[in-house]
Amino acid sequence: MIILGIETSCDETAASIVTGEGEILSNVIFSQIEEHAPYGGVVPEIAARAHLEAIDWVIEKALKDARIEFDQLNGVAATCGPGLIGGVLVGSMTGKAIAAALQIPFIAVNHLEGHALTARLTDQINFPYLLLLASGGHTQLIAIHDIGSYEIVGGTIDDALGEAFDKTAKMLGLGFPGGPMVEKTAAQGILGKYKLPYPLKGRKGANFSFSGLKTAVRQKIEGMPAGKIPFQEKANLCADFQRVVAEIVEDRTINAIEVFKKRYPKGGALVAAGGVAANQAIRSALKKASSTANLPFIVPPPSLCTDNGAMIAWVGIERLTLGCTNELDFKPRPRWPLNEISRYH
Repeated sequence: MIILGIETSCDETAASIVTGEGEILSNVIFSQIEEHAPYGGVVPEIAARAHLEAIDWVIEKALKDARIEFDQLNGVAATCGPGLIGGVLVGSMTGKAIAAALQIPFIAVNHLEGHALTARLTDQINFPYLLLLASGGHTQLIAIHDIGSYEIVGGTIDDALGEAFDKTAKMLGLGFPGGPMVEKTAAQGILGKYKLPYPLKGRKGANFSFSGLKTAVRQKIEGMPAGKIPFQEKANLCADFQRVVAEIVEDRTINAIEVFKKRYPKGGALVAAGGVAANQAIRSALKKASSTANLPFIVPPPSLCTDNGAMIAWVGIERLTLGCTNELDFKPRPRWPLNEISRYH
């Protein structure tokens, strides 16, 4: 089985060829960072236009790198939501066109399901497992029971974790994308210089809240002397911000693990996915939480934590193996909660 996966939900135009054995033959990603950097964030109209300009050559390169011809494909999987609808339309319509022209199955993929199943591609883990999905738009703890069976154990009640990183970077003038810049700057900071709140830490449940933390960071910045903020102060604030985030993630995850282990006392693993999962401080916190609960901790390589076509292709393989395909009139969705997915959507 050879599947083409197409991902265009945000600011990466990506295509990948993956086999049924889990071999990634190619994984091409065109980043739009330069286009969005002047604005400090992703501009939907710019993103959609960039996807439209890049999609053809990205797919052609994925095929060339894999040494695969179109007529060797057994199916096409494309992100159909959630995400910026302009970009989602570009990828989904391209995928449908290829499937129609070749008369092969089309699989409409939920972007979040791509992240949720990546560990099965990279580590061949079995169901069930507990997933922390952390990205610019989503922060959720999810019990992954089976294909199309996902239970939200906890989620953010306001801002996503990735957004908190991006806004902190923007307020400090660190550049875009914010997450890697905050982590890099924090490495040069001194811990304990700034006192920040720990929203929901120590409370029952597994929900997150980052709005108050983001506000506290803004207030610290506003309290600094007018003019250019010294780099060391930026680094100190990033260090304390990152430490607080890591401790919150560990606390919330421990609570989610307790819920998960009541249902599955003898099995499972803790998995991290999404762009924020590439942050080393957060990885360390999750590893500590999993060790305390005696659960294996699995996290895909950084290149497969951020948005990519390989994870979309893999969902296509998982679903096509079960005979779960979609008609070409499937409507892309800007909002598509993971717990609303079924085997046949």
